[in-house]
Amino acid sequence: MSDLDLKAGEWVEVRPKEEILATLDSNGRLQELPFMPQMFQYCGKRFRVYKRAHKTCDTVNRPAGRTMPNAVHLEGMRCDGQAYGGCQALCLIFWKETWLKRVQAPYAQPAPASGPQPATCTEQQVLNGTVASGFKPGDPDPTYVCQATHLPAATAPLSPWNIRQYIEDYTSGNVGFWEIVRGFVYATYNNTINLGIGVGPILRWLYDLFQAGIGGIRYPRRYGTIPTGAKTPNATLNLQPGELVRIKRYAEILKTVDVGNRNRGLLFDAEMVPFCGSTYRVLKRVSRIINEKTGKMMAFKNDCIILDNVFCQSRYSEERHFCPRAIYSFWREVWLERVPVSEQEQAQAATGVPCGATGGLQGCSTGKVRA
Repeated sequence: MSDLDLKAGEWVEVRPKEEILATLDSNGRLQELPFMPQMFQYCGKRFRVYKRAHKTCDTVNRPAGRTMPNAVHLEGMRCDGQAYGGCQALCLIFWKETWLKRVQAPYAQPAPASGPQPATCTEQQVLNGTVASGFKPGDPDPTYVCQATHLPAATAPLSPWNIRQYIEDYTSGNVGFWEIVRGFVYATYNNTINLGIGVGPILRWLYDLFQAGIGGIRYPRRYGTIPTGAKTPNATLNLQPGELVRIKRYAEILKTVDVGNRNRGLLFDAEMVPFCGSTYRVLKRVSRIINEKTGKMMAFKNDCIILDNVFCQSRYSEERHFCPRAIYSFWREVWLERVPVSEQEQAQAATGVPCGATGGLQGCSTGKVRA
């Protein structure tokens, strides 16, 4: 096994197809991590390391941390779902370091190619590995097997008290020093609030007071008041990719969710709170994703929205702080509002950048816009 000890920001080249196939078993996996068919298109190309994937979160069983050896995420590398029934979740792809080689710069001379190795897997076996035993690619209603559904098998449990993970978060370049400090302060404060000693409301009030003084984010774990099972508000904006929207304020969104923080079954998570009140561009309408627990395709009764660059930052996720997986958040249209055309026009006049122009997102609104 290759251990490159890659760090965030380093350049790598994806190894040739033949070299990668030689690392896979007959199910198209390395250390139980599936190599997915759409990953072949990146062979021979160069990318920067987004983050070291030494740990991740368990979305199959209970929410918890997991550890994975010798893996990274690459910048801009998300699953397109084409080999998985058109799943629209856009998950970050895991890359084993064995499938990569380090290069010093985007155009630097690559390291010498490895010598020929006997193939242990074929492209067809990789394709066959996208579905569970008993199914074939293209079968109706198959049980899919992807990196997300098979993640527990490719990882091991990781205790939140394992200090070495936080050291690696920092030394790998995944997380800055002060980000770690803020994370520990929040976790300690949050645990104190949840001790059940009757001081929770006071501590939340003090938290909000302090955050207001520094321009920070108010306490992110509050709950809606709509009874479970009662009808929650709906809105139909028919938002399309490329449109600019403003996420409503946290207090407004809480009025649209039940006591479990769900709107028609969709959870409004604490990780979504930092984005409230800011403006973003619609990336995709989502109507179907693979249920990671069952491997079955799941159709949404009500479409939801993915916003560009709006994903879980693992700031408030218990037992999995600083997880680098960056899962996109799903948004109901009732939590969003269109940015008025007049604001977009004012921003365009000030910057000279059309709001629909690629790379011009920073000039598309007088409010805060995240590209």
